[in-house]
Amino acid sequence: MADSVESARRLYAEELCRLNRISSPAILAAFATVPRECFVGPGPWIIQSSGTSWFTSDADPTHVYRDSLIVLDASKHLNNGQPSLWAIHLDLLRIRPGDQILHLGCGAGYYTAILAELAGPAGKVTAIEVDEGLAARARAALESWPQVTVIHADGSLGPLEPADAIVVSAGATHPLPAWLAAVKPSGKLLFPLTSTRGPGTMAHLTRTSADHFAATLRGSVFFVDFAGARDPAIANELAHALRRDDGTSVRSLRCDAHAQDESCWLHRDGWCFSRLP
Repeated sequence: MADSVESARRLYAEELCRLNRISSPAILAAFATVPRECFVGPGPWIIQSSGTSWFTSDADPTHVYRDSLIVLDASKHLNNGQPSLWAIHLDLLRIRPGDQILHLGCGAGYYTAILAELAGPAGKVTAIEVDEGLAARARAALESWPQVTVIHADGSLGPLEPADAIVVSAGATHPLPAWLAAVKPSGKLLFPLTSTRGPGTMAHLTRTSADHFAATLRGSVFFVDFAGARDPAIANELAHALRRDDGTSVRSLRCDAHAQDESCWLHRDGWCFSRLP
């Protein structure tokens, strides 16, 4: 059984990389190493794919090695997340061995473990989860990664410790000041930028100065809301902006004081997604 699970895990990782044109040996190794079955609860499991849901036929852990969502708590609409989506965006994040990482909304901890593999034993991963039950599950499942600390807290509140990379696993209508303040020089912030209507997108930010970040908005995504990172007025403006061009014109996030003009894709006090480089 152990050999068949390890083989299924390796094939799953290879397929994720091959189908999504990911050439990073580190991404391949992380997905081939972390046992997904340790983070999704006992089987049988509810699998979600292409808008349909079904139970696995039994509790054989090889069932979890597919590019599908696995339900963690149906009553809260919580799932383990789409492996291909996270493989693609974590590849773009370019995490390095020894990095300090914040994972906000870590859920049951599967992608925290992936981040820990990418950062290596010399790295540090602080995982924050607002749901006490999920935090406890993550803490137990992540015992094999001593570089990980799991905290039961609200990841929308600061101050947060400085990080080379911040990864957010629930949808925000905007970048929070506490998140931006914690990004180190040349550090990165990855979070789902979502309105209340229609798909959102993944925001990739890289700090270039005290008040500026290089920014790209990539892909079409749906995420459960990050409760402390939602503003209804901004959500409405964001929905209009995404319908306009899906965020493809965004080049930077500006935190300097400036008047709104035609270069502003989504402008608010304290931050602005901008079309300027």
